[in-house]
Amino acid sequence: MTSPRPSRTTAAETARAWLRRWSGRSLQVWYDPAYRLPIPSLEGPTAFDLRRADLVAWYLVQSGAIVRGDLRTPMRVSFEELALVHDLAYLERLDGPDELARIFGVDSVAIPVASTLDTVRLACGGTVAAAREALRSKRATINLFGGFHHAGRAFGGGLCALNDVAVAIAILRRDGWRGAAAVIDLDAHPPDGLADTLAGSAWIGSISGAAWSELEGVDETVLPAGTTGGPYLAALDALLGRAPRRPDLAFVVAGGDVLAGDRLGSLALTRADVRERNARVHRFLAGVPAVWLPAGGYSRDAWKVLAEAAALLATGTAPEIGAIDPLRDEFVRLARGLGPKELEGSLDIDFSDVLADLGMAPAGASRFLDYYSASGLELALERYGFLDACRRLGYGPFRVAIDRADVGDRVRLFAIGAGDEHLLLESVMAKATIEDRSYLYLHWLTLRHPLSAFTPQRPQLPDQEVPGLGLSREVFEMCARIAARLSLVGVAMRPAWYHTAFAVRHDFRFFDTTRQGRFEALMRDLGGRSLLDATRAVEAGRVFLAGERYRWEPDLMIGAPVRADAPDVARVRDQTRFTVAEIK
Repeated sequence: MTSPRPSRTTAAETARAWLRRWSGRSLQVWYDPAYRLPIPSLEGPTAFDLRRADLVAWYLVQSGAIVRGDLRTPMRVSFEELALVHDLAYLERLDGPDELARIFGVDSVAIPVASTLDTVRLACGGTVAAAREALRSKRATINLFGGFHHAGRAFGGGLCALNDVAVAIAILRRDGWRGAAAVIDLDAHPPDGLADTLAGSAWIGSISGAAWSELEGVDETVLPAGTTGGPYLAALDALLGRAPRRPDLAFVVAGGDVLAGDRLGSLALTRADVRERNARVHRFLAGVPAVWLPAGGYSRDAWKVLAEAAALLATGTAPEIGAIDPLRDEFVRLARGLGPKELEGSLDIDFSDVLADLGMAPAGASRFLDYYSASGLELALERYGFLDACRRLGYGPFRVAIDRADVGDRVRLFAIGAGDEHLLLESVMAKATIEDRSYLYLHWLTLRHPLSAFTPQRPQLPDQEVPGLGLSREVFEMCARIAARLSLVGVAMRPAWYHTAFAVRHDFRFFDTTRQGRFEALMRDLGGRSLLDATRAVEAGRVFLAGERYRWEPDLMIGAPVRADAPDVARVRDQTRFTVAEIK
């Protein structure tokens, strides 16, 4: 997959990060790969990026804002500690799928209870540890998953099952801390759970874009839908003017859902507005121990909002993050640690190999693409975090199999789940020449989550037998690493369905610029529909171009970042109009 060169941390940036660490002024960041919620169906209806914490942690290290040693691993809070805030009957209800499904807005079949609770408890532990460190160092800290301000003593909602802020304050007070706490809640939604759990034990100030009900004990400012940066920042200044000047400990719920176009928010701030918001709060809290938390964010740029806040805390400045991909850069780094010895492995000869040599049995692939052994592929899947993500969905142990298909080499990943072996991944790949350049061609790729089921939030798409794993970005990036290792230009494919091309639209483009322009026009004119409805409209022949019924064109796509301003693409896109015949 061709792409811009990964961002490189300069020697000066690295030196500055280490100097901050040695001087005791580095930012301590709480993070764990298990912060990724094991609920793939959550991403569709909410646009919540399950990788948000990963992207921010990787970016902070890649940019030199922190060094890898500044990433701190949280410990899970105990149920006894949770009971300092939450009713026991409520905690018992969380031990089943129905309550968690209601809180996260998905079907109960989509909830792996143990690993979901594990993630939330881990995040609560991160907030507790960050609060302790803030009090110790008298500095700001940040936890990359937290700010669950909708969780009350006996209820949860809005993706918030446990109230990490209230739990942190309760644990500190149990351990003897008697200071004054303040919460500055800047999420786009009201802090109903904080009002219920803190009950006058901390000052709570809130600016949101929704009024659900009057919240007792909250200095609440509700702004009208569509409020932009100027009025918002004026309201922030007024709120800070009413806040305690120097609390002993502050929590900042720095919601990213205030951005214009956020799926679940109603405000209209730009990222520059949010950076200014964060800078004003940071100046206000100068010298105050503070814990910053991400809270909500349901747009493609939500991770950048959190990363820019963390960079501000780490370096004192928050430069705008441009068009970079921390996942790609992290996978490039991991690929450097995988050499031929690990990936090629040793070839164990068994009786089937002997039969094949004698012509008595069909020969299988001894190496995938003449390079990777089965054990090497399994190691790569482990290093890139793919297998761990699958474990949290309920699978393991794993088995990788490779063989020959009619058009290329096939790799399959099997795993035990609920007592049976299931196919999780299958792909057929080959080397192909396109206009005198060599590519890794994907003839077939499927990701399968057979322990889950299709739901209204995650409906069945054409050609799907079971729901997907929610790991397509990781798999396509691993394919890019395969192409790079084999000295190929990139990755190529022909998407058989509209939804397949839509899923890879940010990392692949059609080889033909005219085709890319039509595709962008099609996405524009199908806008406002769910992906399922859009795909069905195309497949059912209800989409028309220039008065003619449009049939999907499964043309060649290559892995390359799409430039929305490419003149040839833009001209075709702007001149093309699709219409849709609605079902009566």
